[in-house]
Amino acid sequence: MNLCIIPARGGSKRIPKKNIKEFCGKPLITYSIEVALKSKLFDKIIISTDDETIAQVASVYEDVEIQRRPKELSDDYVGTGAVFEYVLEQNPEFEYACMIYATAPFLQKKYLKEGFEKLKNSTACFSFSATSFAFPIQRAFKLTDGRCEMFEKENFSKRSQDLEEAYHDAGQFYWQKVGCKSEDVLFGKDSIPIILPRYLVQDIDTMEDFTRAEYMYKAIFQNESL
Repeated sequence: MNLCIIPARGGSKRIPKKNIKEFCGKPLITYSIEVALKSKLFDKIIISTDDETIAQVASVYEDVEIQRRPKELSDDYVGTGAVFEYVLEQNPEFEYACMIYATAPFLQKKYLKEGFEKLKNSTACFSFSATSFAFPIQRAFKLTDGRCEMFEKENFSKRSQDLEEAYHDAGQFYWQKVGCKSEDVLFGKDSIPIILPRYLVQDIDTMEDFTRAEYMYKAIFQNESL
């Protein structure tokens, strides 16, 4: 049995009410709910929230359960991992659980399914969405008193194609084999990354991110169905 958890706190600071802010014509969280439903992967879909308006928006979907999270899991310092574990404790009957972020309008069901299938047919504990860095991280630099300082000077003259490709979390979904024990971090040897094309990945943390994501979404999905 599979459980889907969509954490959706109401206290976003940089983008007020981000989870339900209108994105290309409908509340942002509805994209995550709809792809979870369309995937037909889940026996239960739970929206974990502390916000009445978010609960009202999500309650339009009959096959979605709204769970009000306790106050101690609702402040700015509580990560989504703690919320995920709390919901799992309340639903111990599931074999697999997937957390989908409420701010993932680019998520497609084929990658969600790929994550589940690869995890199910492996000895790994987790699978999650990832993508490649657009520029070699070995040639990155930081600013020190307004001047440049490379992290790895020895890579300055190397060709980009000679540097190993690097990847990062895409921030869309995280599958877990319930009860599987790992001593490594999530981005470690017990995890399977599901590699997404970079054009389907966009963090939405600021209004600039939000505007960019809307332009991207319209360009990519205007005439397509997820």
